[in-house]
Amino acid sequence: MQAPSAKTAEISDYGLLGDCQGSALVSRDGSIDWWCPPRFDAPSIFSRLLDHDTGHWIIRPIGDYTVTRRYLPGTMVLETEFQCDNGDLLLTDALALGPGERGHEVGHNSPHMLLRQVEVTRGSVEVTVEVAPRPEYGLITPHFVQTSTGWSIIGGANRLTLTAGPSLTVEDGSLGGTFTLEAGESTVFALHHRDAVLPPPPATDGASELENTIAAWRSWSEIHQGYRGAYREQVHRSALVLQTLTYSPTGAVVAAPTTSLPEEPGGSANWDYRFGWLRDGSLTLKALWVAACPDEAHQFFDWITMSAGALGEGHLQIMFGVGGEHNLTEHELDHLAGYAESRPVRVGNDAWDQKQLDVLGEVFECAWVLREQLGELPAETRDFLVAVGDKAAETWQERDSGIWEGREGTRDYVTSKLMCWVALDRALKLADRLGAAQKVPVWERERDRVRDAILEKGWDSSVKAFTGAFGSDHLDAGVLLMPIMGFLPADDDRILATLDAIERELTSGNLIQRWTGSGGEGAFIICSYWLATARAMAGEPERAREIFEAVTGYANDLGLLSEEIDIKDGRLIGNFPQGLSHIGLINAAWAITQAEDDQAGQAGIH
Repeated sequence: MQAPSAKTAEISDYGLLGDCQGSALVSRDGSIDWWCPPRFDAPSIFSRLLDHDTGHWIIRPIGDYTVTRRYLPGTMVLETEFQCDNGDLLLTDALALGPGERGHEVGHNSPHMLLRQVEVTRGSVEVTVEVAPRPEYGLITPHFVQTSTGWSIIGGANRLTLTAGPSLTVEDGSLGGTFTLEAGESTVFALHHRDAVLPPPPATDGASELENTIAAWRSWSEIHQGYRGAYREQVHRSALVLQTLTYSPTGAVVAAPTTSLPEEPGGSANWDYRFGWLRDGSLTLKALWVAACPDEAHQFFDWITMSAGALGEGHLQIMFGVGGEHNLTEHELDHLAGYAESRPVRVGNDAWDQKQLDVLGEVFECAWVLREQLGELPAETRDFLVAVGDKAAETWQERDSGIWEGREGTRDYVTSKLMCWVALDRALKLADRLGAAQKVPVWERERDRVRDAILEKGWDSSVKAFTGAFGSDHLDAGVLLMPIMGFLPADDDRILATLDAIERELTSGNLIQRWTGSGGEGAFIICSYWLATARAMAGEPERAREIFEAVTGYANDLGLLSEEIDIKDGRLIGNFPQGLSHIGLINAAWAITQAEDDQAGQAGIH
């Protein structure tokens, strides 16, 4: 393998690094092509992922090599082994975790520092290094000042401090150099980010920082290893991914750490996913609970109630910044070419202002999932949840934009009505704890009305399935949530018929597209996991396993999943890695475990 040209790397070529406040992506060939410190949605320092000339950090052997890589067990610390003719080079990459951070506290005091250790394990290897920061999505070429321990890198509102052993020189706006290591020799680079107004950090011992980070991740894993069900290894890796996508100071979980990786390469469906969606809320909580992360589940629920605030006359906002920010107005970065020339590149996401009625149900389902652990609810949380129940009762008949956030207008989406039913059903079950006995008659009446409407208008006898919207004969994979949310039993004849119709019309090789007429759009990974979950709940764990293993087989060599799979060639596409895909994996694995336990119990197997 030669050092690559400017050709765009495949999404699956990347590994994820994280410090539970921000993240970085590193390619198979040792190039960090994405880093947005100090938090997920900050302007990038490296963004070669979106344009070849907007920042990267390369460490790799000179000449030909083959590559194998893995995460150190129980961590998000990545080892990449380059096997060369004259020797083997081991590159260990991490985003540093703070000293003393252990267990549930991982990520609270992250120093925003990339660590890269280079070690030769056999023979002799000549190594090349190129550090090319381009702050603010490539708009700034910084100035380099040599120091006694490395380099100070100055540009705009950012300051970077590079601690480096080997000698580097400045050329064409980059730091670069080559050096040779013999077997048993190693060196560590540390690149620290801070705001320009802050003082320089103290001298960094990169090797000690790396050891601390490995220990911190393993301490987190040791207390989050309670899952003992099917596909344990995949569930544990997905739990680590979700923790990496968590903004520890608030508990928010971002949908993905990237922006504008296209749903169709070369197309314009390129969105910024570095925010927290309420739509994903209950599924996230269930996944965290299954993966034995109860503290994180509580923190996430607290972030939801904190971010949403008082619910006034308007609709409940569907998404927020990781700090609880409401205004996520979208704009385009015209100077960037985009991943695989997929333009525009967007920062922010205008879906924040859409009306999506499903979020009402998501909020209440979160409370329901945590009902036994929440204790006595604060007055402000009770008031908020009561207002959400009232909003569902008042607005369930309205049209909205649906869970797929289409920008073509509003409709009577079945999934949105379903989640309004969930809101009212869970509100009734929690009414006593909310001090809302007086609300019960209205909530009960409207819950029954929305249920009747779904059964009457959501079912299409011509296609023998629940469809995507009232009055439509088009299928929509979102209705797979009906048995998952308990609207109807999974073995109900209408649900089974709907599952069969979705498999027949929307599925290719166990990969499911979102709706009838999706065309060349990729298959949404979460939809396949929803189908696996529904089949397991219907008492068909063998079929559920087939679906689960087929879709999970598309994960890259590190077990990471994107948002979609290209139905033409099986490539991972869309923002990466996608939290909702890993959430679906965890919940489907648990559904399969429960279904197999039920079958074993019925057969008298102990």
